[in-house]
Amino acid sequence: MAVGTESTSGANGTDSTSTGGTATARRARRRPALSPSRASDFKQCPLLYRFRAVDRLPEQPTKAQVRGTVVHAVLERLYALPAEDRLPAAAHDLLTPTWTDLLAERPELATIFDDAESAEETAAWLATADGLIDGYFELEDPRRLQPDACELMVETELESGVLLRGFIDRVDVAPTGQIRVVDYKTGAAPREIGEAKALFQMKFYALALWRLRGVVPSRLQLMYLADRQNLAYAPDEAELSRFERTLDAIWEAILRAGKTGDFRPNQSKLCGWCSYQAVCPAFGGTPPPYPGWPEPDPGEETPLDRAD
Repeated sequence: MAVGTESTSGANGTDSTSTGGTATARRARRRPALSPSRASDFKQCPLLYRFRAVDRLPEQPTKAQVRGTVVHAVLERLYALPAEDRLPAAAHDLLTPTWTDLLAERPELATIFDDAESAEETAAWLATADGLIDGYFELEDPRRLQPDACELMVETELESGVLLRGFIDRVDVAPTGQIRVVDYKTGAAPREIGEAKALFQMKFYALALWRLRGVVPSRLQLMYLADRQNLAYAPDEAELSRFERTLDAIWEAILRAGKTGDFRPNQSKLCGWCSYQAVCPAFGGTPPPYPGWPEPDPGEETPLDRAD
């Protein structure tokens, strides 16, 4: 699929057809919203949603999550270069300065290393991102692409009043107006579970873009960098309308639970990756006292949420 114009996103990544970058818009974004990560959390386990969105309990990021965040940032910076300069060597050269900048912005990321680990071990960990970068270049040639936006923040309100908010790795727009939504996957979640969650996320983005731009994205593309595979999906209006009703139902269920604090655990295979087992009643733990419905923004998601 050919792509069209340069990015129309603002400095904060907001879609040009959404609320914009003004102070008023920034205040509006503090309104409680539903993000793809938090919607997926509630769908997976209501108590997980509570711990992350309501209690906001801290989580220790994994090295894989942080590495994924670094790779996403490298690819964003790669597309900021002139098209002819988007070569593998340039991407690899971006790796160390990108990690340095991320550490300066978020020094807590350094906690993924313990005191016993040496600088050489840290460098060896960072070098494992080189394979993911190589995987990206096996899947496409960025010199042939000019994205409409990278790391695009989208926000839109559904007819029901549910506010959607999320960040899209990349949006490509063809000269014909066709839209492709691209998401980079760097993690190692079980494929049958990981792809279902990823498709939920991509439909969320497709619905948001449809409501913002009036065009149903013709292609949702998941790029699995570790195993050099693409997964593509073509949604249609009827499917996205059904998905919109699903999000309405999820939000209604969140609001009902929010009034009472009745966020129940839902055990599944994914419990093995949950960092909240110590406070989960399904594992003999006791949740902290319910703090009440969060203010101001239970829909917030971080780059680590998207580094899967």
